[in-house]
Amino acid sequence: MPEHHIRQLSSNLINQIAAGEVVERPASVVKELLENSLDAGATQIDIEVEQGGMKRIRVRDNGIGIAKDELNLALSHHATSKISNLDDLENVTSLGFRGEALPSINSVSRLKISTRQKGSDQAWCLQRDNQEILGEPEPTAHPQGTTVDIKDLFFNVPARRKFLKTEKTEFRHLEDVVKKMALSRFDVGFSLRHNGRAVLRLLVANDRLSADKRVTEVCGSAFVEQSLYFDHAAAGLRLWGWMGLPTFSRSQADLQYFFVNGRVIRDRLVSHAVRQAYQDVLYHGRHPAYVLFLELEPKLVDVNAHPTKHEVRFREARLVHDFLYRTLHQALADLRPGSDLGSKAEPSNEIIVPNLPKRSLDTISYSQRQPQQHLNIPVKETMAAYQQLHTPYSPPANSSTPPSMPVQMPDEAENGEIPPLGFAVAQIHGIFILAENAEGLIVVDMHAAHERITYEHLKHSMAEDNIRSQPMLVPVSLNVSKKEADYAESHQELFQTLGFDLDRLDAEKLVIRAVPSLLKDTDVESLVRDVLSDLITYGSSDRIQAAMNEILATMACHHSVRANRKLSIPEMNALLRDMERTERSGQCNHGRPTWTQLSLDQLDKLFMRRQ
Repeated sequence: MPEHHIRQLSSNLINQIAAGEVVERPASVVKELLENSLDAGATQIDIEVEQGGMKRIRVRDNGIGIAKDELNLALSHHATSKISNLDDLENVTSLGFRGEALPSINSVSRLKISTRQKGSDQAWCLQRDNQEILGEPEPTAHPQGTTVDIKDLFFNVPARRKFLKTEKTEFRHLEDVVKKMALSRFDVGFSLRHNGRAVLRLLVANDRLSADKRVTEVCGSAFVEQSLYFDHAAAGLRLWGWMGLPTFSRSQADLQYFFVNGRVIRDRLVSHAVRQAYQDVLYHGRHPAYVLFLELEPKLVDVNAHPTKHEVRFREARLVHDFLYRTLHQALADLRPGSDLGSKAEPSNEIIVPNLPKRSLDTISYSQRQPQQHLNIPVKETMAAYQQLHTPYSPPANSSTPPSMPVQMPDEAENGEIPPLGFAVAQIHGIFILAENAEGLIVVDMHAAHERITYEHLKHSMAEDNIRSQPMLVPVSLNVSKKEADYAESHQELFQTLGFDLDRLDAEKLVIRAVPSLLKDTDVESLVRDVLSDLITYGSSDRIQAAMNEILATMACHHSVRANRKLSIPEMNALLRDMERTERSGQCNHGRPTWTQLSLDQLDKLFMRRQ
C-alpha cells in the first residue's frame, strides 16, 4: 500500500489538472482561442481543423498581436492583459480574463504561436511542447495579428484522449462553438475549414439585412422567416434579437442562443423566464427557438461564476427575470393579424453590433402598441352573438348569384380598407373559414380561433374581478423546511393576491386556510410546494396562475364554436374582426396555429401559373 505523504505536485501535473477545467475537447480549445482573438480586436478570424480538431487546430486573426517580449509570458499561468486589479474584475468587458487558456492548452498539446504586433515590422514565432520551451521567439513572416497552431491534442494524456468521441461528433461540437461566436459578434468575419473543405464563411454584418443573412446561415432560413426581430430597453437593461414564432417550435431545445454582453451563456433563470413567456402559446412538450442578446452594466453580472464561463450570476436576478419575461411576453401578445410587430417588414439599415449601448432605447416601443380591446360581447353569449350579429344573407328570388356567396363586400372594402384577415367568402365542412384579403387567401380554424378569443376574455375578466378565494372546510397542514416556511412568510402578500390564505404555524409547518375558487378541486398541497420551490430558485413563480389558466382554457374550449357549426358570412366576419383585436390570436390555447395565409404567388405555384 503506498505511503500517503503530503507532497508538492510537479508543475507539469498541476498544469494538466488545471487544463481539465477549460480543455474538455477540441471545441473547448477553439472557444478559448476565439475569445482571445475577439478580445484582441480582430475583425476577421479563420479556423482550420483536421480530424475534428483532434489532429490539428489552427486559428488566425488580424487583431493587435503580441509583443516579442510577452510571448513567453502569454504561455504562463495567470498572465493576462485584460485585468490588473479588483475593480477590473468587477467590471469585466472582455471574454477572457483569467490567463489560463494558452498555458492549459499548451500543457496537453504541441503549440506554436506566430504573431506580429500592430505597428511592428517584424513578426515572431514561439513553439512549445508540453511546457518545454523549444527556443526563444524566432523571426518569421506573418501579417498583423496572431496565429495559434495546435497539434495532437491530448497526445501526452492518453486517458483524456480515450474519452473523445468520433471525428464527426467532435467536429459537430466545434462547429457549434464557432456558430455561437459568430452570432455573438456580427462585426467580425468568420471562416471554418475542416480537412481542407470550407464549412462556414460568414462575412461582416453591419446592417440588419446582412445580420439576417448571418442568422440564416447559422440557424437556417426557416427560423428567420418565422421569427420576430425586436429591440427593447428599460431599467438599464436592453434585450434584442430574434424570437421564433410559437408555430416555429422544436421537439428539443437545440435552437436556443442567449448572450449576455456578447458572452454566450446557459442560465436557469434565463431559461425559466423565456419558458414562462412562451407557455401560453406553445404546443405541449415543444421548445421555443430564439437568438437573444441581453445587455447591462458589467458590474451587474458576475461572469466569474464558473471555470468555463458558461454560467453567470446576476446581481439583480429578480429584475432581470421580470424584464426578460415581460418583454418577451408582450412581444408575443402583440403578435396578432395585422400588427406591425408580426409583419415581416423590410430590414432597416441599423448597425447590429453587440456591446455598443449607444443605440436608442426602443426600436419597437411597446407603449405605442394599441392595447387589446375588450371583446364587445360577454363570453356566455358568444355563441349566440355570432349567430345574431346580422341577419343571414338571402339573395333575391330573381338573382342568379349562388346562395353561398355574398352579393357585396362590407363597407370597409368599398372604401378601400381591407382588414388584415380580409372578409369571409365561404366555410369548409363546418371547420374552416375561407377569407380573402389583400395578399391572397386566408384559412382559419374557426374553433381554434374562437377558443383563443374566449380564453383571453376569461383571463381579462378574472384579472378585472380579482381572484376569488374559497375557505377550506378543513384547513390543510403542510410540513416544510425552515427555509420554505421563511419564504412563505415573507411572500404572504403574494399568496394572498393569488387567492391563498397561508399561515405559518411553527418553524417548519404551514396551514392552508383558503384557496382560489378555480383550484378548489386540485392538489393544492403540491401546488404550494412547487410555488415555494420556484420562489427559492427563481425569486418568482407562475404556477398558480398557470394552473388557473389551464382551467380557464378548458372552459374556453367547451364554450367555443364547435366543428360542423354552420356560420353565416356576417358571423364569420365577426369572428375575423375579434381575432384581429385579440392578443395571441395566432395560436389556440394548446399552441396550434389558428390561421394561415396563402399568397397569390403561392396559389399561382399550386396551379403552375406564370411558369
